[in-house]
Amino acid sequence: MKTDAGDKWRSALGLWAIPKEILDQATESPWIHPPTVFQLPATIQDSPSHRKAREVSPQSFLDIGCGGGIAAFATDASLVIGVDHQPEMLKMFRENALQKSREVQVFEGFWPEISSEVPKADVVAAHHVLYNVQEVEDFLLAMNSHAQKRVVIEIPQRHPQSPASGMWKHFWNIDRPTVPSPDDLMDVISSLDISAECQLWEGPLRRETDIDQEAEFSRIRLCLPESRRSEVKDYLESHPSPDTRPLATIWWDVN
Repeated sequence: MKTDAGDKWRSALGLWAIPKEILDQATESPWIHPPTVFQLPATIQDSPSHRKAREVSPQSFLDIGCGGGIAAFATDASLVIGVDHQPEMLKMFRENALQKSREVQVFEGFWPEISSEVPKADVVAAHHVLYNVQEVEDFLLAMNSHAQKRVVIEIPQRHPQSPASGMWKHFWNIDRPTVPSPDDLMDVISSLDISAECQLWEGPLRRETDIDQEAEFSRIRLCLPESRRSEVKDYLESHPSPDTRPLATIWWDVN
C-alpha cells in the first residue's frame, strides 16, 4: 500500500543516500550497526516509550529490530518475541530473555517480509527502526495487525545520522538533510486511518564509550580509508557529542 504521505517519507529518506562517487570508492560497507551499542544495559532507563507499553500490562511483547531487548525487557511480559535481521542481535536477545526467566521466541529477517511467521502479541514495538524503512505503510500495517492491545514506536526527532552531519561537511563538504521528522511519520499513520498520539522528550544518546571504536565505526560510515582513522578520532575529540538527544514516542491502541 502506498500513500502520498508515505511517498513524502520515502523522498525524504532518499535524500540521505550516500553519493555514488563516495560509495563506489569505499573499501567497506558503511551500513554497519555495532551490536555492542544495542546491548541491554545493567539498568534500563525509564522512558515514555516504556511507560506507554506498560500501561496495557502486556503478557506478550513483540520487539521489532529488537537488538538486546531494551524495549521488551522494560516490561514484565512473560513472553518476549524478537525480530531482527542480524543473528548476533537475536543471540543477545535470547540470552537476555533466558537470564530474566522469560519465555522467548526469535525470528531472523526483515519486517514485514517475515511477519506471517511471527505470532501476535499484546504490545508490538519498534524502537529506532523506522528511519531505515522505505515501505513504511506496509511496516506500520503489519505492526497494527500483530498487536492485540497497543503499538509503540520510538524514533529520534531527527534522523539518527544527523549527529554525523558535521563530519560529512568536514570530510566531504556535503550538507546532509534535516528531514523526515516524527510529524511526517504521524502523517503516514493518519493516512492509514490509524489514530495515534505523539510525545516529544529528551533521552540519553547511546554511543560507543571507547573513542577508538567510535572513530573506527565513524570512519567506516563516512566511507573513509583506514589511513584516515586518526583524523576522524581528532574530529570526535574536538567535537564531543551531547549526552542527550530529542526523541519521540508514538503510540496507538488497536481496535
